[in-house]
Amino acid sequence: MVAKIISGKSLIGALNYNEHKLRNDKARLIEASGYFKDLEDLNFYDKLLRLTDLASRNERTKTNTVHISLNFAIGEQLEKHILQQIVSDYMEQIGFGNQPYLAYQHSDAGHPHVHIVTTNIQTSGERISLHLLGKTKSETARKAIEIQYGLQQASNKSNELRLPERIPLKQVSYGKTETKRAITNVVSEVIKSYKFTSIPELNAVLNQFNVTADRGSKDSRMYEKNGLVYWVLDEKGNKLGVPIKASSIYGKPTLKTLEDRFRLNEVLRKPLREQLKNAIDAVLAKPIDKAKFQKDLHQKGIQVIFRQNEEGRLYGVTFVDHQTKSVFNGSDLDKAYSAASFVDRFANTENLKKQLVSATKDIGSNNDYIDTIKDHTGSRGDFTSGNTLLDNLFQEEHQDMSALGRLQQTKRKKKRKGHSL
Repeated sequence: MVAKIISGKSLIGALNYNEHKLRNDKARLIEASGYFKDLEDLNFYDKLLRLTDLASRNERTKTNTVHISLNFAIGEQLEKHILQQIVSDYMEQIGFGNQPYLAYQHSDAGHPHVHIVTTNIQTSGERISLHLLGKTKSETARKAIEIQYGLQQASNKSNELRLPERIPLKQVSYGKTETKRAITNVVSEVIKSYKFTSIPELNAVLNQFNVTADRGSKDSRMYEKNGLVYWVLDEKGNKLGVPIKASSIYGKPTLKTLEDRFRLNEVLRKPLREQLKNAIDAVLAKPIDKAKFQKDLHQKGIQVIFRQNEEGRLYGVTFVDHQTKSVFNGSDLDKAYSAASFVDRFANTENLKKQLVSATKDIGSNNDYIDTIKDHTGSRGDFTSGNTLLDNLFQEEHQDMSALGRLQQTKRKKKRKGHSL
């Protein structure tokens, strides 16, 4: 038996990997330890929320996902109850006996194997250390189980499990790649990674990669029938080519499927609301205009999307946090982050700018006065050179002041002379 372990940050990603196999009849759920329903009564959200509830008890620990595969030799056809017992013994021996977990028996490879999804966050909020787990406890458990169940012994190998690589998101360029494949790559990854609760919020992310989800006009048959298609967009947001039906895309991201996802994401994104608000508040700590607001948040990995009508009036704002993969409308964060609030804030900033500009103009007019004097005097503050009107005025004033000084000096002399007599 070979045990492979990978730790990660996406419980929903690990669960989706196995649930997709389940939907395509390439796997079956054989165990749900620590759950409060029978196997046949568990739906996707029951499975996920049991794990995310524990993970939310320690938000500081980002690596909260453990995905394990137990691989058996070709020809070792083990009954379901034997696999269940092997999984139980293995989880107990690596220190995860009290953790809830889901075990899936896969049938999509040449050898039998089981995948296990769990979390390392305990009920108390403390985390189970994953450091060297594969080389220490897992190796000991593997060897003991091989002997106990008479399994073929495996040589020591790296215990690193490599899941199918996720396709990196990049903008779709119409005509450069096959349209359906390009749309599928973007839509699948965005739906898997981001937490959105409506079609507009989904599009806030998709549009960045030149893709959009479209229900059609409200009076269309497609809208009436809850249909959904995906388009490629050009750089200006115009639709290109032929739309791709949601039902024909891998994973079938139809409106019905997305509505289930909306309800789940509403729960998953709640712990991320305050983190986003704090980031926004830090930028709003000083007067700021619309462009600077978007730029400063972009530097924090947060995209701000303002929605405006044809008259240019701002009526909505959406925040896409690429760090936490969460999407929020401003009004969902708080009234203070609504579009109306930002309209008032930016208007106040503009008024302040106008006041500063007006004050600057006043200062400029004083400089103009000094320049006028300069034109008459030859230089600023130089009133002694040249033969201008100002020169004559200052000369006359100087003569008058001199005459006044001589008269006062004569009076003081006469007064002193009178005292001496």
